[in-house]
Amino acid sequence: MGKTIFVLIDACKYDLGTIYLSALEHRIDYGMGAKYKVQGELPSLSRPMYETLMTGLPMYRHGIANNDVCRRSCCDNVFRLVKEIGLMTGAAAYYWMSELYSHAPFDKNRDRIQVELRPESLIDYGLFYWDDLYPDSHLYSDGEWIRKTYNPYFMMYHSMGVDEMGHLHGSESVEYAAAIAGVNDILSDLLPVWLEGGYNVVITADHGMNPQGIHGGNAWDQREVPLYLFCTKAIKGRYEDHYISQNNIAPLLCRLMEIPTGKEMMTELEIKMEV
Repeated sequence: MGKTIFVLIDACKYDLGTIYLSALEHRIDYGMGAKYKVQGELPSLSRPMYETLMTGLPMYRHGIANNDVCRRSCCDNVFRLVKEIGLMTGAAAYYWMSELYSHAPFDKNRDRIQVELRPESLIDYGLFYWDDLYPDSHLYSDGEWIRKTYNPYFMMYHSMGVDEMGHLHGSESVEYAAAIAGVNDILSDLLPVWLEGGYNVVITADHGMNPQGIHGGNAWDQREVPLYLFCTKAIKGRYEDHYISQNNIAPLLCRLMEIPTGKEMMTELEIKMEV
């Protein structure tokens, strides 16, 4: 079995992630992890891509067509699959994650802090935010409190600062680049702790961002995102000469955790794994 941490850096496009996530790039350079270039599914919007990342399914199959679809996931997803074998889940994340995998619609006075086990919730321990300007530093601290206090088998950290700076200033701005660099500083401290604790660590993004501060379309800068793997099961190296599908992520997480995949998830991964 393998405890796994999933880091979702909202709206971190591939090229600037490669430039500014230097703590991750350093480990790839020294053969300590694997990196891939992911072509995100369409539409390159947040809520549909959250569901794709957690189910391994394209939008036409999971039905979350845009950011205004407010309902719980109807498909096999990573949170559900972990709970079905009796293990615990945790998340420090944007409130749309709560709506997909815990309770919809989100009530900030009831659902922000979820640490009392609810039979209907797929996220056992959660801290959720609704202000897009919620500091990334606070988000990762929230996640560490959940991880250290409750020790979930699957733990998600989902920060929104990069997305917000992209919307406000565009992907060619100092602010957008600085937001990615800020996440790098946080991960440079946390990643060694996680790895020393025996976790598999998967780091990616849901979509990118264009210079006008928009995503949702079919252009490369709205779809290309990085994928970093730090775990014993992944064959180390750079595999960035071609795209892999975003539909790999959910079955990859299942394989790392050694749990059954969803019945509709892809079975042949495009990611190089140890036998």
